[in-house]
Amino acid sequence: MESLYRTFQLQLEHTSTAFVRYLHDHIAWNSRLIAILGARGVGKTTLLLQHIKLHEKLDETLFIMADDFYFTTHRLFDLAYQFYSNGGKKLYIDEIHKYKGWSREVKNIYDQIPGLQVVYTGSSVLDLEKGGADLSRRKVEYKLPGLSFREYLNISQGWNLPAYSLNDILTGKVEFPFDKERPLKLFKEYIMYGYYPFFSDTEYLLRLRSVIAQMIESDIPVFADMNVASAVKLKKLLYVLAQSVPFKPNYAKLERDLEISRNTLPDYVTYLEKAGIINLLREKAQGLKLLEKVEKVYLNNTNMAYAISEETPDTGNLRETVFFSWMRVGYLVTSSPVSDFEIDGKTFEVGGKSKTTRQIKQVAEGYVVKDDTEYVFRNIIPLWMFGFIY
Repeated sequence: MESLYRTFQLQLEHTSTAFVRYLHDHIAWNSRLIAILGARGVGKTTLLLQHIKLHEKLDETLFIMADDFYFTTHRLFDLAYQFYSNGGKKLYIDEIHKYKGWSREVKNIYDQIPGLQVVYTGSSVLDLEKGGADLSRRKVEYKLPGLSFREYLNISQGWNLPAYSLNDILTGKVEFPFDKERPLKLFKEYIMYGYYPFFSDTEYLLRLRSVIAQMIESDIPVFADMNVASAVKLKKLLYVLAQSVPFKPNYAKLERDLEISRNTLPDYVTYLEKAGIINLLREKAQGLKLLEKVEKVYLNNTNMAYAISEETPDTGNLRETVFFSWMRVGYLVTSSPVSDFEIDGKTFEVGGKSKTTRQIKQVAEGYVVKDDTEYVFRNIIPLWMFGFIY
């Protein structure tokens, strides 16, 4: 166990608390079992270490990585029991899906060591957890997305800008330090390389390609027990989607072109969504249904478009992608019969500076979300302002 403590201390020493993600203050940290899910690279590890550094007693806390060599000869439950027996109270486990049979052992820890609190992180694809122990009644689950435009500004510019509610954004209450910078210039930067906390890396897009490759070639295949041939088809599917987004699903054509069976293709699409690679826009529910069929497929964020696409991404696609990426974090976003998106009965048409209100003229509450503009004018809202939603 000494080696685990040593690694923990080294990581803590190199963790900055200058900026802490928005999700931190929404987590009920006193819950007995907390799950923080999110795609690779969004900052789950840093969030845990920052919380420990700011709020925990180090003599009662242990942070471990589930793929540490220690676990080649030791069980997670045995470690937890030994840690608790020596006065430990809070166990933080990073990337827990890398420990085989993790859900069963976490259940045993929860049931048999009630005095020990457990917080773990994992790729969001694990929300599909198949088999093993059912933790749904025990865990409190949170999902961490990539950086919002507001968070990117606060990190890159050293500002302390607050988040705003949707109503505040629609009524033009977003305050921006116009005397220091212009939002459109910084928004263009964010669209290209501001979604992931490692945006300051000199080879940002190269690292992002590596993150995507790990999800496609390792995370999903291992989780779904895919053979090599299936993993190759999954990679081809992502390539096709990346060149076509926003993509209206034509499963019959995809099945034929990629030689993927009718039963398997929906699973592949679901894996890509849960891994944080694509977002699915669905139709508004009718009757007792929660969600209707998928209307469009988007990449998870605009940075991915620059990393994957062979050509410069289409500006119109980027606008829709970034709006959907932000708004789905706190709201149910569905397709609209008259515009691009619908949220809480409000309809949103996303476009550039030439976009008019004609399309939403007959709608009770409709808004034009316009790129290339700085200020609110009636029901025309600048796109960049929605980046302050979290």
